[in-house]
Amino acid sequence: MEGQGAGKGGGYGGIEGGGKEVIVANKRRMRGWDFVLRFLALGVTLVATVLVGVDKQTKIVPFTLVSTLPPVNVPVTAKWHYMSAFVYFVVANAIACAYAAISLLLTLAGNKGLTVVIIIFDLVMVALLHSSGGAALAVGLLGYEGNSHVQWKKVCGVFGKFCNQAAIGIGLSLLGSLLFFLLVILATLHHHKKN
Repeated sequence: MEGQGAGKGGGYGGIEGGGKEVIVANKRRMRGWDFVLRFLALGVTLVATVLVGVDKQTKIVPFTLVSTLPPVNVPVTAKWHYMSAFVYFVVANAIACAYAAISLLLTLAGNKGLTVVIIIFDLVMVALLHSSGGAALAVGLLGYEGNSHVQWKKVCGVFGKFCNQAAIGIGLSLLGSLLFFLLVILATLHHHKKN
């Protein structure tokens, strides 16, 4: 009887007790990675939202009305809310940032009942960030390259700062999407090991 109590309690390095300690250590490590990835996702989506949300540049552009007259200098402004793809991008990143903050608080609270719901919403954030990043990237490439078939001119030659800031924001947003995807993978692996 004494041997059974010592083995189950793990008082002096019993095999079963050592196994329980390893499981607790793995749970803590999983929570640590979960916390770090959610915190990073919160940070990069916040920075992407702010970076594109304040993106604005005004330039004086010479405009020729008639070829015999000298060009007229016209101030032209590029703002993020002039393109619906950038509006979608900013809103999607703001949603992902708010979700990252809420999910961070929920995982810190340790509510086990919400684990599956959090995993599903992590996957929704992956899709949301990828779609908004793709939309903004498509519009950004049109601004960078132009389109000779429909006579759209390159605007990034004129609004270089605006385009660079948007490109950094898009890159950070896609990094946020990758972080949420890693959270889904880690949660799935953790669930698979548990079962």
